[in-house]
Amino acid sequence: MDEQFALTAISPLDGRYASKCDGCRELFSEQGLIRRRVLVEVRWLQYLAKHVGLPDFPAVSPVVHDWLDRLADNFGYQDAVRVKALERVTNHDVKAVEYFIAERLAEGSELARLRPFVHFACTSEDINNIAYALILRAARDEHIVPAVRALLARLRAMARQSAGVPMLSRTHGQPASPTTLGKELANVAWRLERQLATLSSVVILAKLNGAVGNFNAHVAAYPGIDWPTLSQRFIESLGLQANPFTTQIEPHDWMAEYFDALSRLNTVLIDAARDLWGYISIGYFRQRQRAGEVGSSTMPHKVNPIDFENAEGNLGVANALLAHFAAKLPVSRWQRDLSDSTVQRNIGVAVAHGLLACRSFLAGLEKLDADPVRMAADLEANWEVLGEAVQTVLRRFGHADAYERLKALTRGRQLRPDDLHSFIAGLDLPRTTKEALLQLTPAGYTGLAEQLAASLEKSPPPT
Repeated sequence: MDEQFALTAISPLDGRYASKCDGCRELFSEQGLIRRRVLVEVRWLQYLAKHVGLPDFPAVSPVVHDWLDRLADNFGYQDAVRVKALERVTNHDVKAVEYFIAERLAEGSELARLRPFVHFACTSEDINNIAYALILRAARDEHIVPAVRALLARLRAMARQSAGVPMLSRTHGQPASPTTLGKELANVAWRLERQLATLSSVVILAKLNGAVGNFNAHVAAYPGIDWPTLSQRFIESLGLQANPFTTQIEPHDWMAEYFDALSRLNTVLIDAARDLWGYISIGYFRQRQRAGEVGSSTMPHKVNPIDFENAEGNLGVANALLAHFAAKLPVSRWQRDLSDSTVQRNIGVAVAHGLLACRSFLAGLEKLDADPVRMAADLEANWEVLGEAVQTVLRRFGHADAYERLKALTRGRQLRPDDLHSFIAGLDLPRTTKEALLQLTPAGYTGLAEQLAASLEKSPPPT
């Protein structure tokens, strides 16, 4: 991208982060939207020619179909410039696409006969809703899913490598029953898998049924045609599912489902980014340094967790927009108002911020090295967390006051091993049970955390 443009862009997606958003630009830019409008118009024209058999529809040779394929497939920057020039006259973006195609069809006599059937019986939303459906399908399948899968692969590898590394838990920010680092990373991976499965399962709908969803113009021109079935088959030919009941617009309920699912996925990442930031802060992770990188303009020692901070910030921007999309887009006055149009033009902003966050998150993970020595020291300094184990064993042997006794010993105190061992020695418990409790250490009190972390590899993705 031109450096001056990047420096003067309003959005950081087209400025500071421009090089990281190239994939999104092809999909969500104005040119990307126009390209898919052209694709839908051309495919509808071809579908009418090949499958409908309309009276008065001119014969279309394979050569013309090839020409139409090239018109759609090779649509580029100069074509988009011409469409925008036409839009400045029409003040209507989809009509400008129709006129652009009509202009190109005038290049030959056989092509010119097709001009009356460009945009046949369509309202602009027949074209728009399919274009956006194709864009969001590609965004999900070609960009979001691969980005999250790459992040998941790294998380799973880290979970596997650290499955048995003991770590002090913190509930309410206070020392709590130990876990393992791998189990905590496995928790994140499992949550992400589930939300990704939900996003991937969203059915993408589309409609092509005229000005208010009733095929009025279709029937007026060709009353003997089964238009609902033909419309459904056309939409399915594009890999989408037809919505048979709409007004002028497809009601966008599926979009709300898509954006809600994406937002929940982003929320899991926000939660994980904050936790990892905290673990870095207390030394459970060290960050690998990059030569030449500066952490502070005045404090030379700083190595900051900037990737997780960047991810958290961008995910927040994405979710703010996604929440508005999900709430706004399914609401339209009567058979149609235009308030959805300008909102939809910002879909790419939300998706791009989320993808940018995924890449920052992954970059942050790649810099992390666990510090088992620091985690072991934290465990050794908090023997009071074994109070849970002792009081639970006492309950097993019928001590009704078990919780209260351990509360008196441990609450608000930092125990040393001797303190706990002296208490255990005085308990009325079987000898073997008492010996087992005396052998217990914070680092060894992790339950099934290691096995659970290891089981992540054997667990199918949640549905």
